[in-house]
Amino acid sequence: MSRIYLETLIEADINTVFDLARDIDLHQKSTSKTNEKAIAGRTSGLIEENETVTWRAKHLGVYQKLTTRIIRMKKPEYFTDEMLKGAFKSMRHQHIFKRTGGKTLMIDIFDFESPLGIIGNLFNQIFLTHYLRNFLLERNKLIKTIAESSKNSIVTL
Repeated sequence: MSRIYLETLIEADINTVFDLARDIDLHQKSTSKTNEKAIAGRTSGLIEENETVTWRAKHLGVYQKLTTRIIRMKKPEYFTDEMLKGAFKSMRHQHIFKRTGGKTLMIDIFDFESPLGIIGNLFNQIFLTHYLRNFLLERNKLIKTIAESSKNSIVTL
């Protein structure tokens, strides 16, 4: 099992950051490089506990589908999504939010396992972990930008 751990400090209130992190439309905007689209389940707006979303995206030159479910949520402290169907052997993404002096610390814990045993593990170490880290960093960068700019104005996605 591979793990990516990220911390992003955002100068915005926890409720704003929490909602942006679960916004399907924002996610699609942050993943424009892979042409990621929500095609089934919740396809826009704020995803809630027990809801699913199926994504279609082009990764590594191939269109793939990934279906996840929000398995746990406590607003505005955390939510966890888990893969139901997709290319991974398993995938779980914990989104954790903490108040810290008028700011919000957003923590991502992304655990995944590739199929194909030893070959999959080697692929994770050589390539996939770096690729997915950059994918998450792009998403977090957009969340941070929108959250911080929304302090003084209304932002439209």
